[in-house]
Amino acid sequence: MSASPRAVLMVRVVPRAARSALARDARGGLRVHLTAPPVEGQANRALIALLAAALRLPKSAFTVIHGARGRDKRVRVEGCSEAGLAQRLARALESAVDKA
Repeated sequence: MSASPRAVLMVRVVPRAARSALARDARGGLRVHLTAPPVEGQANRALIALLAAALRLPKSAFTVIHGARGRDKRVRVEGCSEAGLAQRLARALESAVDKA
């Protein structure tokens, strides 16, 4: 019996942004802008919804494992290897740049 692949994503969240979007910061880290406020888990739910849509995975694949109440978060992604996650993220960021 083999365990399903999983990866961990390090994210810096910017709540109450003008629009929801994925971006890279100056150091190459993932920055996620969310229109949702950081109140009663709204930003965490918006983060999971945005990541699921951008990475084309179900919302149930994402779990905030660290930083639920802060801006810096670690998100576990079930059913996706580190390499697969990196490819999906690169495609999502490319399409985000194309739309800008």
